[in-house]
Amino acid sequence: MKNKCVLVTGATRGIGWAISQRLADMGCHVVGLARNTQDIDFPGYLYSCDLSNAGETEDILRMIREKYPVDAIVNNVGVIRAEPLGEVDLASLYTVFDLNVRVAVQVVQAFVASMKTRHDGRIINICGSGAHGAANQTSFSAAKNALIGCTKTWALELAEYGITVNAVSPGPIETQTFRDQSPVGSDAEKKAIASVPLKRLGQPADVAAAVLFLLSAEASFITGQVLGVDGGSSLAGRQA
Repeated sequence: MKNKCVLVTGATRGIGWAISQRLADMGCHVVGLARNTQDIDFPGYLYSCDLSNAGETEDILRMIREKYPVDAIVNNVGVIRAEPLGEVDLASLYTVFDLNVRVAVQVVQAFVASMKTRHDGRIINICGSGAHGAANQTSFSAAKNALIGCTKTWALELAEYGITVNAVSPGPIETQTFRDQSPVGSDAEKKAIASVPLKRLGQPADVAAAVLFLLSAEASFITGQVLGVDGGSSLAGRQA
Protein backbone atom coordinates (compact mmCIF):
# COMPACT_ATOMS: atom_id res chain seq x y z
CA MET A 1 0.00 0.00 0.00
CA LYS A 2 2.99 2.32 0.29
CA ASN A 3 2.58 5.49 -1.81
CA LYS A 4 -0.99 4.56 -2.78
CA CYS A 5 -3.56 7.35 -2.61
CA VAL A 6 -6.65 6.44 -0.59
CA LEU A 7 -9.76 8.59 -0.21
CA VAL A 8 -11.65 8.18 3.09
CA THR A 9 -15.03 9.75 3.82
CA GLY A 10 -15.98 10.62 7.39
CA ALA A 11 -12.25 10.61 8.06
CA THR A 12 -11.90 12.60 11.27
CA ARG A 13 -13.80 10.54 13.83
CA GLY A 14 -14.08 6.99 15.10
CA ILE A 15 -13.60 4.31 12.49
CA GLY A 16 -12.68 6.78 9.74
CA TRP A 17 -9.97 8.31 11.90
CA ALA A 18 -8.52 4.90 12.80
CA ILE A 19 -8.48 3.89 9.12
CA SER A 20 -6.79 7.13 8.12
CA GLN A 21 -4.10 6.74 10.77
CA ARG A 22 -3.35 3.14 9.81
CA LEU A 23 -3.14 4.05 6.14
CA ALA A 24 -0.72 6.88 6.89
CA ASP A 25 1.38 4.52 9.03
CA MET A 26 1.58 2.21 6.01
CA GLY A 27 2.98 5.02 3.87
CA CYS A 28 -0.22 5.83 2.00
CA HIS A 29 -1.26 9.28 0.86
CA VAL A 30 -4.57 9.75 2.66
CA VAL A 31 -7.17 12.17 1.35
CA GLY A 32 -9.88 12.72 3.95
CA LEU A 33 -13.34 14.22 3.62
CA ALA A 34 -15.28 15.36 6.68
CA ARG A 35 -17.71 18.07 7.71
CA ASN A 36 -15.72 19.18 10.75
CA THR A 37 -12.03 19.75 10.05
CA GLN A 38 -10.98 22.54 12.41
CA ASP A 39 -8.16 21.93 14.90
CA ILE A 40 -7.54 18.41 13.58
CA ASP A 41 -4.00 17.17 13.01
CA PHE A 42 -4.92 14.89 10.13
CA PRO A 43 -2.32 12.40 8.83
CA GLY A 44 -2.78 13.42 5.20
CA TYR A 45 -4.75 15.88 3.09
CA LEU A 46 -8.02 16.88 4.72
CA TYR A 47 -10.91 18.65 2.98
CA SER A 48 -13.98 20.11 4.61
CA CYS A 49 -17.16 18.98 2.89
CA ASP A 50 -20.80 18.71 3.89
CA LEU A 51 -21.38 15.33 2.25
CA SER A 52 -25.13 15.74 2.72
CA ASN A 53 -24.93 18.45 0.06
CA ALA A 54 -24.59 16.68 -3.30
CA GLY A 55 -23.54 19.83 -5.14
CA GLU A 56 -20.80 20.71 -2.68
CA THR A 57 -19.67 17.10 -2.68
CA GLU A 58 -19.38 17.08 -6.47
CA ASP A 59 -17.26 20.25 -6.44
CA ILE A 60 -14.85 18.82 -3.86
CA LEU A 61 -14.60 15.49 -5.67
CA ARG A 62 -13.82 17.28 -8.94
CA MET A 63 -11.00 19.19 -7.24
CA ILE A 64 -9.59 16.03 -5.66
CA ARG A 65 -9.77 14.18 -8.98
CA GLU A 66 -7.71 16.91 -10.62
CA LYS A 67 -5.06 16.87 -7.85
CA TYR A 68 -4.68 13.22 -6.79
CA PRO A 69 -4.54 9.84 -8.56
CA VAL A 70 -6.96 8.09 -6.21
CA ASP A 71 -6.11 4.37 -6.08
CA ALA A 72 -8.64 3.31 -3.46
CA ILE A 73 -11.81 4.52 -1.77
CA VAL A 74 -13.15 3.83 1.71
CA ASN A 75 -16.81 4.83 1.93
CA ASN A 76 -17.06 5.25 5.68
CA VAL A 77 -19.44 8.15 6.27
CA GLY A 78 -22.90 7.26 7.52
CA VAL A 79 -25.72 8.17 9.86
CA ILE A 80 -28.27 6.34 12.01
CA ARG A 81 -31.79 7.47 12.86
CA ALA A 82 -33.34 5.15 15.45
CA GLU A 83 -37.12 5.10 14.98
CA PRO A 84 -39.63 2.29 15.56
CA LEU A 85 -41.88 1.21 12.72
CA GLY A 86 -44.95 3.40 12.74
CA GLU A 87 -42.85 6.40 13.70
CA VAL A 88 -40.33 6.39 10.84
CA ASP A 89 -40.04 9.98 9.67
CA LEU A 90 -39.72 10.08 5.89
CA ALA A 91 -37.28 12.98 6.05
CA SER A 92 -35.05 10.85 8.29
CA LEU A 93 -35.41 7.92 5.91
CA TYR A 94 -34.24 10.08 3.01
CA THR A 95 -31.35 11.47 5.08
CA VAL A 96 -30.10 8.01 6.03
CA PHE A 97 -30.27 6.73 2.45
CA ASP A 98 -28.67 9.91 1.16
CA LEU A 99 -25.63 9.85 3.41
CA ASN A 100 -25.11 6.09 3.43
CA VAL A 101 -25.86 5.26 -0.20
CA ARG A 102 -25.91 8.36 -2.42
CA VAL A 103 -22.57 9.58 -1.10
CA ALA A 104 -20.94 6.20 -1.79
CA VAL A 105 -22.31 6.09 -5.33
CA GLN A 106 -21.27 9.69 -5.99
CA VAL A 107 -17.73 9.20 -4.66
CA VAL A 108 -17.12 5.99 -6.58
CA GLN A 109 -18.46 7.43 -9.81
CA ALA A 110 -16.05 10.35 -9.51
CA PHE A 111 -12.99 8.06 -9.66
CA VAL A 112 -14.03 4.79 -11.26
CA ALA A 113 -13.13 5.88 -14.80
CA SER A 114 -9.50 6.51 -13.86
CA MET A 115 -9.36 3.19 -11.97
CA LYS A 116 -10.64 1.41 -15.08
CA THR A 117 -8.00 3.10 -17.20
CA ARG A 118 -5.24 1.95 -14.83
CA HIS A 119 -6.81 -1.53 -14.46
CA ASP A 120 -6.28 -1.25 -10.73
CA GLY A 121 -8.27 -0.09 -7.73
CA ARG A 122 -9.86 -0.96 -4.42
CA ILE A 123 -13.26 0.08 -3.07
CA ILE A 124 -14.32 -0.64 0.51
CA ASN A 125 -17.81 0.13 1.81
CA ILE A 126 -18.30 0.31 5.58
CA CYS A 127 -21.66 -1.25 6.40
CA GLY A 128 -22.79 -2.45 9.81
CA SER A 129 -24.33 -5.34 11.70
CA GLY A 130 -27.62 -3.43 11.55
CA ALA A 131 -27.87 -4.71 8.00
CA HIS A 132 -28.90 -8.06 9.50
CA GLY A 133 -31.90 -6.35 11.05
CA ALA A 134 -32.20 -4.42 14.29
CA ALA A 135 -35.13 -3.08 16.26
CA ASN A 136 -35.93 0.58 15.59
CA GLN A 137 -33.49 0.75 12.66
CA THR A 138 -35.64 0.45 9.54
CA SER A 139 -33.80 3.27 7.74
CA PHE A 140 -30.28 2.22 8.69
CA SER A 141 -30.82 -1.47 8.02
CA ALA A 142 -32.38 -0.77 4.62
CA ALA A 143 -29.62 1.68 3.65
CA LYS A 144 -26.77 -0.62 4.65
CA ASN A 145 -28.38 -3.53 2.80
CA ALA A 146 -28.56 -1.26 -0.22
CA LEU A 147 -24.84 -0.55 0.18
CA ILE A 148 -24.13 -4.28 0.35
CA GLY A 149 -26.09 -4.64 -2.89
CA CYS A 150 -23.92 -1.91 -4.42
CA THR A 151 -20.81 -3.77 -3.22
CA LYS A 152 -21.77 -6.99 -4.97
CA THR A 153 -22.97 -5.25 -8.12
CA TRP A 154 -19.84 -3.11 -8.44
CA ALA A 155 -17.66 -6.17 -7.82
CA LEU A 156 -19.25 -7.86 -10.84
CA GLU A 157 -19.03 -4.78 -13.04
CA LEU A 158 -15.45 -3.91 -12.19
CA ALA A 159 -13.82 -7.34 -12.00
CA GLU A 160 -12.68 -7.24 -15.63
CA TYR A 161 -10.73 -4.08 -14.82
CA GLY A 162 -8.86 -5.65 -11.91
CA ILE A 163 -10.78 -3.55 -9.38
CA THR A 164 -12.00 -5.26 -6.23
CA VAL A 165 -15.01 -4.12 -4.21
CA ASN A 166 -15.72 -5.38 -0.71
CA ALA A 167 -17.60 -4.36 2.43
CA VAL A 168 -16.63 -4.37 6.08
CA SER A 169 -19.51 -4.76 8.52
CA PRO A 170 -18.66 -3.65 12.08
CA GLY A 171 -20.58 -4.76 15.14
CA PRO A 172 -20.66 -2.69 18.36
CA ILE A 173 -17.55 -0.51 18.16
CA GLU A 174 -16.39 1.76 20.97
CA THR A 175 -16.46 5.11 19.21
CA GLN A 176 -17.47 8.48 20.63
CA THR A 177 -20.83 8.11 18.88
CA PHE A 178 -21.35 4.77 20.64
CA ARG A 179 -20.37 6.26 23.99
CA ASP A 180 -22.76 9.19 23.54
CA GLN A 181 -25.60 6.67 23.29
CA SER A 182 -24.19 4.00 25.63
CA PRO A 183 -22.19 5.47 28.54
CA VAL A 184 -19.89 3.20 30.53
CA GLY A 185 -21.92 1.07 32.92
CA SER A 186 -25.25 1.92 31.31
CA ASP A 187 -27.94 -0.61 30.45
CA ALA A 188 -27.38 0.25 26.79
CA GLU A 189 -23.71 -0.71 27.08
CA LYS A 190 -24.54 -3.95 28.90
CA LYS A 191 -27.08 -4.86 26.23
CA ALA A 192 -24.56 -4.19 23.45
CA ILE A 193 -21.87 -6.32 25.09
CA ALA A 194 -24.35 -9.11 25.82
CA SER A 195 -25.15 -9.29 22.10
CA VAL A 196 -21.52 -10.10 21.25
CA PRO A 197 -20.36 -13.71 21.70
CA LEU A 198 -16.83 -12.47 22.49
CA LYS A 199 -18.39 -10.38 25.28
CA ARG A 200 -16.57 -7.16 24.56
CA LEU A 201 -16.85 -4.10 22.40
CA GLY A 202 -14.80 -3.81 19.25
CA GLN A 203 -12.31 -1.01 18.74
CA PRO A 204 -11.95 1.25 15.69
CA ALA A 205 -8.52 -0.31 15.18
CA ASP A 206 -10.20 -3.71 14.67
CA VAL A 207 -12.17 -2.33 11.74
CA ALA A 208 -9.14 -0.49 10.38
CA ALA A 209 -7.15 -3.73 10.33
CA ALA A 210 -9.83 -5.44 8.24
CA VAL A 211 -9.94 -2.51 5.82
CA LEU A 212 -6.14 -2.52 5.46
CA PHE A 213 -6.20 -6.21 4.61
CA LEU A 214 -8.86 -5.80 1.92
CA LEU A 215 -6.90 -2.91 0.43
CA SER A 216 -3.69 -4.93 0.32
CA ALA A 217 -2.17 -6.97 -2.50
CA GLU A 218 -2.76 -10.11 -0.44
CA ALA A 219 -6.52 -9.58 -0.89
CA SER A 220 -6.37 -9.22 -4.68
CA PHE A 221 -8.48 -12.38 -5.21
CA ILE A 222 -11.24 -11.26 -2.83
CA THR A 223 -14.16 -9.26 -4.23
CA GLY A 224 -17.87 -8.88 -3.63
CA GLN A 225 -17.55 -10.02 -0.01
CA VAL A 226 -18.85 -8.69 3.30
CA LEU A 227 -16.38 -9.14 6.16
CA GLY A 228 -17.98 -9.00 9.57
CA VAL A 229 -15.88 -7.38 12.30
CA ASP A 230 -18.43 -7.89 15.03
CA GLY A 231 -17.20 -10.38 17.62
CA GLY A 232 -19.67 -12.93 16.29
CA SER A 233 -22.73 -10.75 16.88
CA SER A 234 -24.11 -11.54 13.40
CA LEU A 235 -23.99 -15.31 13.93
CA ALA A 236 -27.37 -17.00 13.72
CA GLY A 237 -26.71 -19.26 16.69
CA ARG A 238 -25.54 -16.60 19.11
CA GLN A 239 -27.19 -16.20 22.51
CA ALA A 240 -28.52 -12.64 22.85
